[in-house]
Amino acid sequence: MERLETGDLVRYANGGTALTGTYIAERDGMAVVKLESGYNIGTSLEKIEFIERPARHPPAGAGVVVQNPDLPELSIISTGGTIASRVDYRTGAVMSQFSASDILRAIPELGDIARYRDRQIASILSENMQPALWRELARAIYDEIRAGVAGVIVTHGTDTMAYSAAAVRFMLKTPVPVVFVGSQRSADRPSSDNAMNALCSAAVAAGDLGEVVVAMHATTNDDRCAVHRATRVRKMHTSRRDAFQSTGMEPLGYVDYPSLSVTLSDEAVRRGTEEPELHDNLEERCALLHFYPGMPAAVLDAYEGYKGLVISGTGLGHVATAWIPKLREMIESGTTVVMTSQCLHGRVCDRVYNTGRDLLSAGVIEGEDMLPEAALVKLMWVLGNEPDPERAGVLMQTDLAGEIRRRSI
Repeated sequence: MERLETGDLVRYANGGTALTGTYIAERDGMAVVKLESGYNIGTSLEKIEFIERPARHPPAGAGVVVQNPDLPELSIISTGGTIASRVDYRTGAVMSQFSASDILRAIPELGDIARYRDRQIASILSENMQPALWRELARAIYDEIRAGVAGVIVTHGTDTMAYSAAAVRFMLKTPVPVVFVGSQRSADRPSSDNAMNALCSAAVAAGDLGEVVVAMHATTNDDRCAVHRATRVRKMHTSRRDAFQSTGMEPLGYVDYPSLSVTLSDEAVRRGTEEPELHDNLEERCALLHFYPGMPAAVLDAYEGYKGLVISGTGLGHVATAWIPKLREMIESGTTVVMTSQCLHGRVCDRVYNTGRDLLSAGVIEGEDMLPEAALVKLMWVLGNEPDPERAGVLMQTDLAGEIRRRSI
């Protein structure tokens, strides 16, 4: 058998099964093959049959990428994460730099959708994201919109992408699509999703949308991506490609793959609906606390002096009755306390049981059906822009960015 090289087209033969794919590398005596479905497999070299060696593309970083001036211009803003690396998805190779030219060399089909400019504001793992970077990100997006781009793609690590997308949505009004995208699996791992997610995000960013969204795999297959509203999306699985799900509503739309046709629901905000505005003040002295049975009220001592506290309570929005005196004390001292639910569907209603009514009497604000993380970044934004506690409380119960639904499902 001819010595295999990365990128060779091969056939995997196992009994009556025969599948074609791309040879990636030999690891620990096993051949790693990327199948046409997008999944990687590991198998013995004896089960791999060489088919052909496609013409090699120039290595990333070599040559000049020519972009079509007749296509709309999109901005790619990078914060880091798995997707923020140069990837040749035919071979699974991962490189450490990221620019518009790099990604076009790795995913040349992007050049059929738009032309691109790039801007990097960070190169971090998403667990290291900070509110200060949310502000910097919102300002960068605003600047790109004011510069006239047709849409913005934000590459971001998946673990905290929902927080960042929601934060940007509260800070920014946009007439063009702002699309957060990430990758659950890098190109050298089984069933990488980065190339397809990138292509789908570009299709959305060049389309008719006019709000901040997250675009990620809709299923475990390479068949379509879902478009999620930034304030109603959550990462629901640690590693599945369809980890991101809209909560309390259907996705705003889908992108079929490989056609890259975009279908938006009637609820999606359309391009040009809003004028660009930036209101990027945030009150960072806010926290999110997940209540559990037996959690002592003394835990609240750690949040004295905080301006805002979101509690993820049980059921309809409850904590132990022993917490209520301490919460009343905190509220009287100037802390805005918002109650959300650990249940991801339905809404808070503290008028049903005695505990809830006592919480309301203490001054706790019902968080309606907001996701706890969306409520946190909203509280940061509200307290950063509204100094009056009473008006801030009203705003927390007002739908500002699609974070509160009139009807829970």
